[in-house]
Amino acid sequence: MSKRNAKGVAGRKYTTITIPKPLFEKLEEQISDTGFSSVSDYITYVLRELVSELNEKESAGKTKEGVVRKLKSLGYVG
Repeated sequence: MSKRNAKGVAGRKYTTITIPKPLFEKLEEQISDTGFSSVSDYITYVLRELVSELNEKESAGKTKEGVVRKLKSLGYVG
């Protein structure tokens, strides 16, 4: 295992997030046959994917086509 210092592994900074124990246990079971070495690694992966998707949607909404699509979905454009 990597050596940790005050900033985390290899100079990265980390923080602690608290989740309910039953959720943690379900996630542990879910990743048991995957390449993830820990629930923390899996949660980091999932959150990065989610943030990436949200950023893509936000970027798409800023283009002219994205704005038109959004207005259509809201019923402002026919």
